[in-house]
This record gives sequence, structure tokens and C-alpha cells, in this order.
Amino acid sequence: MFRALSTAALGMSAQQRSVDNVANNLANVGTTGFKRSTIAFQDLFYENISSSKRGGSVNSENGSGPSLQIGHGSRAVATVRNFMQGAVAETGNPLDVAISGSGFFQVELPDGSLGYTRDGNFSMDSTGTLVNNSGLPLASQIEVPADAVAIEVGQDGTVTALMSGDNTQIELGQIELAKFANPGGLEAMGDNLFAETEASGMPFYGAPGEEGFGVVRQGYLEQSNVDIVNEMVRLIEAQRAYETNSKMVQTAEDMMSVTNSIKR
Repeated sequence: MFRALSTAALGMSAQQRSVDNVANNLANVGTTGFKRSTIAFQDLFYENISSSKRGGSVNSENGSGPSLQIGHGSRAVATVRNFMQGAVAETGNPLDVAISGSGFFQVELPDGSLGYTRDGNFSMDSTGTLVNNSGLPLASQIEVPADAVAIEVGQDGTVTALMSGDNTQIELGQIELAKFANPGGLEAMGDNLFAETEASGMPFYGAPGEEGFGVVRQGYLEQSNVDIVNEMVRLIEAQRAYETNSKMVQTAEDMMSVTNSIKR
């Protein structure tokens, strides 16, 4: 009975993690470039209560009979992030850029390292440098002149500006993308940013449209890939599993009460 109590309690804790994850997904259904995640579970160790041995072996492959094993519950072990492309919505803002395909924008963090994001909602700071919503500049360090009257971003990431007066176009730079062998191994940092890890591997760099990289689309933003219906289904599943484990706790307590009454 004591094992049942601890096992059910661990099951409740695991399902609580699932509910927390679903809540985070639903909270970010309107977050630009957000990628939904799921929780991976793992069963805990098993205790051999008894076994039926044949020929002195406890291995079923070597001729032993079945053994009685009792598990000790489950636990949440990892967050699995889904990098499926989100819907691309038109905004009409010339500084909004969406990636259609694989790749991440690169922004420079305050410590000089790089952060990676699918959020292309850029703007200009006081110096004309293209920055994200947190004020972090693009790694390409693209600066827009004060007398520019229009900005164009090609599908290959080339940024040009139309200058006032002579109506000439000048090239300001090129937006470079990064990609990873295992994007699921990236670490979420918040602020729509991801960080490189050993699991993700080293980044590969390239211009939009090159082999393996998506193209960029000016005036569009990639939406969250959260599916509300699927998240609600997962929420109901986690809730039902949590309720079942809580009933198991109550059942174990009732059985302990019966045992105590027998002793009296």
C-alpha cells in the first residue's frame, strides 16, 4: 500500500508537469514564431518481488519462468519541442520578415554570444540598426541610413534602401540564417530565443535560399505552431490521468485503514 501511495503521487506529479506544459503552449498561441512542446515521460525502476526459476537461471531467454516485478511510477524527463513551420501571416510592415523553410535568425546577446529565433518582428533603434523586440541587434549588424525612404528585403536576405533625393538604391547587408542538425536540442531562453547546446550541435550558416535553408519573406510574420484543439485534448488527458492517480491515493489510504482495523 505504501508503494501504491508513492507511485500514485509520482504519477500526479508527472501529470502536473504535462498540465504546466500545455498551459505554456496555450499561453503562447499568439506569440510570433513560438514552437510548441510536449513532455516525455519515463517509467521508474522495477522491483523484483519474486521469480520462478528453472535451471537456476533468472533470465527468461535462458529458460527461467516469469518473475513478479512491481514498478515505481513515472516521471517527466524531457521537453520535446516541435519545430514544424507555423502559418505565415501578412502584416504589411516592411521590417517584418518571416522564414519560409528551415533556419533561424541570429541576434547578438549582451554578452557577445548569439541567440537564435524564428521571430522576424524587427524594428530600428535610435542609430538605425535593425533589432528585435528585446532591442537585440541582428548579427549581420544592418544599419538603415536616416535619409532612407524605403527598405526592401529580398528572398535571399539582401537588404537594400531607397535613398531620398536621387532615388538610388544602396545595399545595406544580407541577413544570414543558421540551422542545426538537431534543432530539438536547442535550449529555450525566453524572449523567443534559443541557445546552442551540445545536443543541438554546432550551427551551420548560409544565405536564405541556399541548399537546406528557407527563404525570407518581407512583410510577413511566422505565427505560433500551437494547435489549440490538440492542446485541449492533451489537457483533458492529463487531467483525467491526474484524477485517476488521486483516486489511487484514496484507495491506498482506504486499504491501510482496513489493515489498521484488523490489528485492533
